[in-house]
Amino acid sequence: MDNWIKLPGCQYITGTKCNFSSAKLNVYKEIKLRIRAEKGNNTSPWYEVDSFIPFQKAQIGPPEVHLEAEDKAIIINISPPGTEDSVMWAMDSFSFTYSLVIWKNSSSVEKRIATVYSGDKIYKLSPETTYCLKVKARLRLQRKVGFYSPVYCINTTAENELPPPENIEIDAKNQNYVLKWDYLYENVTFQVQWLHAFFKKTLGNHSDKWKQIPECKNVKTTQCVFPRRVFQKGIYFLRVKASNGINTSLWSEEKKFVPEIQTAVFPPVISMKPINNSLRIYLGAPKESENKSVNQYYPIIYEIVFWENTSTAESKMLENKTDFTLPNLQPLTVYCVKARALVEDEKWNKSSVFSDIVCEKTQPGKTSKTWIIIGICIALFSFPLVIYAVKGLLKCIKYVFFPSHKPPSSIDEYFSEKPLKNLLLSTSEEQTERCFIIENTSTITTFEETHEIDENHKQYNSQTSRDSGNYSNEDENSEDKASEELLQQKTM
Repeated sequence: MDNWIKLPGCQYITGTKCNFSSAKLNVYKEIKLRIRAEKGNNTSPWYEVDSFIPFQKAQIGPPEVHLEAEDKAIIINISPPGTEDSVMWAMDSFSFTYSLVIWKNSSSVEKRIATVYSGDKIYKLSPETTYCLKVKARLRLQRKVGFYSPVYCINTTAENELPPPENIEIDAKNQNYVLKWDYLYENVTFQVQWLHAFFKKTLGNHSDKWKQIPECKNVKTTQCVFPRRVFQKGIYFLRVKASNGINTSLWSEEKKFVPEIQTAVFPPVISMKPINNSLRIYLGAPKESENKSVNQYYPIIYEIVFWENTSTAESKMLENKTDFTLPNLQPLTVYCVKARALVEDEKWNKSSVFSDIVCEKTQPGKTSKTWIIIGICIALFSFPLVIYAVKGLLKCIKYVFFPSHKPPSSIDEYFSEKPLKNLLLSTSEEQTERCFIIENTSTITTFEETHEIDENHKQYNSQTSRDSGNYSNEDENSEDKASEELLQQKTM
C-alpha cells in the first residue's frame, strides 16, 4: 500500500475525468491506477483500473497548423500533436508524417495530398481564391493515426507581376550537374538555392537554412552547370527565382534532388579472354568515372548481348558479377559482345547506354583437341606399318618386274659356298694352289692344283672333277702326267 503515488493533475477534482499528460511518467512502462470518491469525512473503497502501457493506450491528437498565402501556393507550418509539457510524443516528434485535405471554399470537391511536412508548399492554386484544409498526424511504425485538426481557411494573394520559373529538371553530364527550367520572359536573371531535406522534418521556420549555389547566381540563361562535388550523398531540395532588376518573382516549386539517383550510369568497359570454346568476360569501371564507381550508390546488374560475327541473331543474359563466362560456344568462331549497366531497383529505372563492341575468336574446344591428339597418335603408330607395307609392295614389284639371276634354292643348295657367277668364269682366270700328298712321314710331294680367283673358292679332287664333268680333257691329261711323275719318283 505504501508504493502508491499520488497522480498529479488528478487530485481533488470535481469531474469524472482528469488529464495527467503532464505527469512525469515512463509512458513505455506498464502502470496501474486506482480511484476513490471522497465527501467530507467519508470515502469510498478504492477501485483499481486494469494495468496498461500509456504509449500503447494513447491516441494521437490533432496537430496545430499555421498558414501563409502566396499568389498560387499556400505555405503550411505544422506543430506535432501534444503540448510542450507532454512527454507522450517527445520521442516521436520527428517521426510524424501528415496527411492533408484541401479544397476551395466555394466548392465541395476535395483535393487530397498524401504526405506533407512542416514548411511545405501546396502549389498550383488559383490567385485571390479562398482555400480550406485540415491535417492529421500519424506514426507509420506504430500504425497509429491521429484525429484531423480543425478546418483552416486562407485567401491566396493577387498574381505576382513576374511568375516563378517552372518545370525544373536536373541531369548529370560527365562530372557536372545541369539544372534546367522553363521561363517565358526575357531579359531576366535567375538564382538557385538548395536546402538539406532533413530541415523539412525539424520544427520551426527554416527559411534561413537555404543556401546559394555559387555557379547559379545571376545567370541569364534558363540553365546552369555546377560540379558534382557541391552535393554529397543525401537528399536535397532546389528552387529557382527570377528577377528583372525591379521586380522579383516568388520562388519556384521546390525540386527534390537525390544525387545517387541523378548520377548518370556509365557503361562498363569490356575485356575478353578465350578459353577453349568459351569466352571469359571482365567488366571494368568506366574510364570517364573520375573517383568512385557508380556501383556504390546503386544495386547494379549488367545486360550482356552477344552474337556470332557472321550472324545477326543476338543472345541476351543478365549478370550481377563483373567476372563470368559465356560457355558452350562454337570453337574457332568470332563472337562480339556489348553490355550495359542496369539499376536493379525498379523505382529508379535507370540504365546506361551500351558499351563499345568487343570481338574475340574462340579457341578449339576440348573435343577438337582430343580428336587432334588421337589423330596424331594414330599417325605415329601407323607410320611404321605404312613403311613396312610400302617396303613389301616394292619387294613384290621388284620380284615381278626385276627378277633375280640367282638360281632356285633347290639348285643353289649344292653351291652354297660359292656364287653361281664364279662357276661361269673361264679357266684363264684361275690360279694354282699348292697341294701336298703325303705318302709317308719321310717324303712329301708338292704339286699345284688349279684354283679360282674368287676368295670363296672350292676344292675338288680328281674323282669329283671327273664325275662332275665340268673339266676339259686337258685337265685329265695333266692329271695323268702328274701321276706318272709320282711313280717315277717312287722308283728312284
